[in-house]
Amino acid sequence: MSRPLKIANASGFWGDQPEAAARLVAAQPDLDFLTLDYLAEVSLSIMAIVRAKDPTAGYARDFVEVLRSLVPFYQAGGKTKIVTNAGGLDPASCARACQEVLKAAHLPHLKIFTVSGDDVLTHLRPNQPAPPDQRNPIGYTGTGGCFANLDTGAPLSSIAPRLVTANAYLGSAPIAEALRAGADIVITGRVADPSLTVGPCLAHFSWKPTDYDRIAGATVAGHLIECGTQATGGFSTDWLDLPDNDNLGFPIVEVSADGSCVVTKPAGTGGAVTVPIVKEQLLYEIGDPGSYLSPDVSVSFLTLKVEAMSENRVRVSGATGRAPTDSYKVSATYRDGYKAHGLITIFGHDAVRKARHAGDGILRRLQARGCTYRESLIECLGTGASVRGLVSRMSDTQLVETVLRVSVAADTKEPVERFTKEIAPLVTCGPQGVTGYATGRPKVLPIFGYWPCLIPKSLVKPTVQPWARESRE
Repeated sequence: MSRPLKIANASGFWGDQPEAAARLVAAQPDLDFLTLDYLAEVSLSIMAIVRAKDPTAGYARDFVEVLRSLVPFYQAGGKTKIVTNAGGLDPASCARACQEVLKAAHLPHLKIFTVSGDDVLTHLRPNQPAPPDQRNPIGYTGTGGCFANLDTGAPLSSIAPRLVTANAYLGSAPIAEALRAGADIVITGRVADPSLTVGPCLAHFSWKPTDYDRIAGATVAGHLIECGTQATGGFSTDWLDLPDNDNLGFPIVEVSADGSCVVTKPAGTGGAVTVPIVKEQLLYEIGDPGSYLSPDVSVSFLTLKVEAMSENRVRVSGATGRAPTDSYKVSATYRDGYKAHGLITIFGHDAVRKARHAGDGILRRLQARGCTYRESLIECLGTGASVRGLVSRMSDTQLVETVLRVSVAADTKEPVERFTKEIAPLVTCGPQGVTGYATGRPKVLPIFGYWPCLIPKSLVKPTVQPWARESRE
């Protein structure tokens, strides 16, 4: 039987700790793989904005610096391979930048492969008819209703002209293909988060695509580490009581040939790997626990067994899998207007009442001048306002300080720009006790709506490409 595969995660999102990867390989140099996840649901829309300014910048540039931090490890003979979705909208440009890092570090033996083909924007058009050989999967409803919103059932035609990105969540097969071809670093666009872990398992254990229970186990392992330190206590119920919670260790899974895994973390790091913490992460963002859908397999979490093996070692086994669906999920984003948020602090007697009245006054003045907003919100932070339905334990009259936050959204930019000029005047026209205006005039920000839908797998063609200095797009 093949030895367990050691896979760690060094990034749970775009903006996670940049030094985590170097810390992991220093503490655990025998890791087989590092995975790094950079893509949340609307990350690609942010990359689209950046790419509009610089056509070569549609990827998570943080990863290039992470790779640079790993140069000493690889120069010393380190063998850990990397799988990441940092390629975003442009895996080729990401690979090019990484190749320059390796060239400068005299590491030409490290082979980079890219996985692309997830961009399906050209397919998402109003009234796009379903191909004649399709069986009309959910979310792809034929003439007049293609790519219906999975949450609302609304037709894509309602927002299609405003689409910015549309990317299918690819699975693990192209990652495994790249690794079998000799890749040391695999850079993808949009793939399902757990597939970053499943791909190495497919390549290492030579599983067949129909080894559903094994693939289900690897999918569970990938799900456990995809959010980084959440698997070692971050975001957990007992975070305040965790040892060294200012230095949580990033998670490692040791995946066995049968798909079971042991969750652990590097010795000497903070946090903990316990049964309750692992169970909390198991339940994070899964929908139906009896039918967790990924492009690789449909997983039942209901048969899982979670047991403590020793300190900071928890075994997870018993996953059962079924054939995956014949569709990929698509994460599409579209332009949905503009927004701005203004903040200012108010303290003293009746601080909350003054703040609310000041916020109402801003909106009244703007309305009188012809500004209309699709949405507006006045919040007094510190009173429980950030959690809908929460009743504060203190009455407003007991609070002597609050942060007034006023937010607006509109279909066009002009009324939002006008709003941004109304926060600073509260310093002189607002109530006594106004302070804390230190961030300057609020910025007008674009709003991106999220459009989840499905696309038949037959319409999506993943592409695996080796990258070398002489490669061309």
